[in-house]
Amino acid sequence: MKNVLLVGLGGFAGSVFRYLVAVAVPFTAGSFPYATLMVNLIGSFVIGFVSELALSTTLISSETRLLLTTGFCGGLTTFSTAMFETTGLVRDGQALYAGLYVAGSIAGGMASIFTGTLCAKLWQ
Repeated sequence: MKNVLLVGLGGFAGSVFRYLVAVAVPFTAGSFPYATLMVNLIGSFVIGFVSELALSTTLISSETRLLLTTGFCGGLTTFSTAMFETTGLVRDGQALYAGLYVAGSIAGGMASIFTGTLCAKLWQ
């Protein structure tokens, strides 16, 4: 039950943060979905950073890792929304933006995980 509460609390915080990013960087029809890309990259960085610290040090407990990765990042990142927005871009005839968005999400996400891992190693 404790783990369920940790995931729920983290998910709540991640979802609220995601909403605040969307308010700060609004997505309007026909434009590039910057807010979704931003939260996916932030979430990828956090997962890389937290996971590296949790797996290679004693700085982050398994409970904190669960709270931050499964909970917070699960509520923050929005892959299903990203795919919905990509489909919308294609439907609106903006295939170039759709391709850039998918490439940016995948390559940027991988780079963010790598950077988060590297930052955690340097921080140790």
